[in-house]
Amino acid sequence: MRKTITIERTYRTSVDDLWNLWTTKAGIESWWGPEGFKVKVHELELRVGGQIHYSMIAVAPEQIKFMKQAGMPLEHEVRHAYTEIVPKQRIVQSHVIDFIPGVKPYQTSSVVEFNVHGPDVRMLLTLDAMHDEEWTERARMGWESQLGKLPDALKESGSKSRH
Repeated sequence: MRKTITIERTYRTSVDDLWNLWTTKAGIESWWGPEGFKVKVHELELRVGGQIHYSMIAVAPEQIKFMKQAGMPLEHEVRHAYTEIVPKQRIVQSHVIDFIPGVKPYQTSSVVEFNVHGPDVRMLLTLDAMHDEEWTERARMGWESQLGKLPDALKESGSKSRH
């Protein structure tokens, strides 16, 4: 059994608003990607067996510098396959980690769950650990950064959030 990382957030919002930020092109492009990166969604098939295909693009000077020094491309295409979808409750995705120089590609999965508690939505994100502790920590930090952009995206959709 692979080790996992769990990140929990609570948002004062509707499950509809949060779900839309995870499941629509405009929603994903509004917050996905750690600080200093942006995402361009090319394809989104929200169904079991469908996929999301996007480009993760380094845009801030410090991320561009890091990517160049690490021998990694500034823009990387990513495909996540949807393996389970329970509308407004749960999304399970798998994808291949194939962007790390010197590391043979391997598959990981992520699960996001939405639980409504009165006016709040508790979101639980569970991620497979990466191939080593350094990259697992980088993944956790990337997701923490990325989730830090979600409150602003919710505000733009008219919701308030807290975490």
